[in-house]
Amino acid sequence: MPATVLDPKTALVVIDLQKGIAAFPTIHPIQGVIANSARLADAFRQKGLPVVLVTVTHSPDGADRLRSRTETPARSIPLSPDFSVLVPELAAEPNDLLIVKRQGNAFFGTELDLQLRRRGVTGIVLTGVSTSNGVDNTARAAYELTYNVTFAIDAITDLDPAAHEYILKKSFPRLGEIDSTDAILALLPK
Repeated sequence: MPATVLDPKTALVVIDLQKGIAAFPTIHPIQGVIANSARLADAFRQKGLPVVLVTVTHSPDGADRLRSRTETPARSIPLSPDFSVLVPELAAEPNDLLIVKRQGNAFFGTELDLQLRRRGVTGIVLTGVSTSNGVDNTARAAYELTYNVTFAIDAITDLDPAAHEYILKKSFPRLGEIDSTDAILALLPK
């Protein structure tokens, strides 16, 4: 369903647009995802709306990685020194909220919900990578926490085309509204 409205207090939540992850081959060009996320961030800042920049990392010894029995084991990603550094195009500003997560869901084990609620936020626009992990897991948690969720579809990508398509067609429509960056920008308060 196309985006119909944004709550007056909507935050932009950008998932894992960081150097270490942006280096992976994605199904849509990562530069387009980054550029659209940056456009949204600039517009949200100009309107005085919160911008949340989420990164994922693990301790050097990996002791804080999730370890559970699964058919598909978690990808072991070597962490370079700049792995969790935000891509420069996002141009983080002092008022942006910086959230570090240790798993896919940006709400679990972080202060994201607390910081959004303190600011009166009732809706979020999600962008980032990956559709089938960080974005989807965060969207599910946001929905369960009663945030209105909007997906900027041209600012989201994945490494796996089948997973991206499945989540886009089956999961996202149950969690929120889906539209383009331009359509979402047009819904921002004047």
